[in-house]
Amino acid sequence: MNLSLKTFALLIEDMGAALQSSATVLIDVSVGSVIRAIFEANASVALWMQWLILQVLQTTRAATSNGADLDSWMQDFCLTRLPASPSSGTVLFSRFANSLPALVPVGSVVKTTDGALSFAVSEDDTSSIWSASQSGYVIPSGVSNAILPVTCTSSGAAGNVLAGAISIIAASLPGIDCVTNANPFVNGVDAESDEAFRLRFQNYLGSRSRATLAAITNAVANVQQGLDVLIQENIAADGSARLGCFVVTVDDGSGHPSANLLTVVASAVDAVRPIGTTFFVLPPTVMVANVTLCITLRQSNDSTTYLSQVQALVADYLNKLTIGRVASITRVARSAYMANPNIDNVSGVLLNGLPSDIVPPARTVIRAGTVTVTVNGG
Repeated sequence: MNLSLKTFALLIEDMGAALQSSATVLIDVSVGSVIRAIFEANASVALWMQWLILQVLQTTRAATSNGADLDSWMQDFCLTRLPASPSSGTVLFSRFANSLPALVPVGSVVKTTDGALSFAVSEDDTSSIWSASQSGYVIPSGVSNAILPVTCTSSGAAGNVLAGAISIIAASLPGIDCVTNANPFVNGVDAESDEAFRLRFQNYLGSRSRATLAAITNAVANVQQGLDVLIQENIAADGSARLGCFVVTVDDGSGHPSANLLTVVASAVDAVRPIGTTFFVLPPTVMVANVTLCITLRQSNDSTTYLSQVQALVADYLNKLTIGRVASITRVARSAYMANPNIDNVSGVLLNGLPSDIVPPARTVIRAGTVTVTVNGG
């Protein structure tokens, strides 16, 4: 709706014109006069009322409201904003002496090098060293290290730390000396933005009372943020043809979504699936992409910084690929170029030993393996 708004000067002009047209003698409305002071006071009140009208109009529409106003508007349709999700991954606990067993209890806290972020050890009862009686992981004698799952104690994308960023054991763990993360964490997500909330509301309305592909996709999207979903129709979990069956492949960015997440997604899909159909909710198959490349520097400098920058950007590109997305050799080279303006050339790019793109099979997601960077002439 377009409102006919007036400025402070225009309001005074209109009031002066209205007064003069009704008077039989000339009225003094110059600056400093009593009439001018009354006009200016009235104009200030009118501007304030205009502002209130605009505020009311803005907060009563989803397209223009923000924050808490948008939340209250959406609650009329039983739709709530998706919260932030913490990042998760694995860390390597190691020790110098391995003559005795060592216990790492669930909830043990490790931190980043600057101490800004904390990560707590989480339970994985499928691990061979998990001990339910001791509520932790027992590293047996003769074993120097163990890879254990951790989850960031604070939600949001801030928990997406780079490889090697975790290095501090917050509290003493007898028999454990060091900790580090070999791979970056990538599945932490901030709370849903206003724009994403509005877009999801449009999809929500478009999928009501419809047992369609859009309805199932919307049901999965409502579980949590950052989910990548692929839906295949008329096939079974093993890939064979089966009419009336569909497979939902879900990834939370890690490549290894938890069993609890898959259960929640299955419940959401079951609520909107067409009657008479069957379905499977599965995690993606992870294909590791090992990268080898060579960079040439424009100026001869210490190359250590450049190597880590290239490795981080290449790994970030690969780790953000969605299910079924091709790993492009040219985009790997582009990521390397973006690391620093001093990189003059990128050559010898190989993905899993071949100078070509990696095309993943169905229901497969590509994740970064080792990124080996050499310097030409270095």
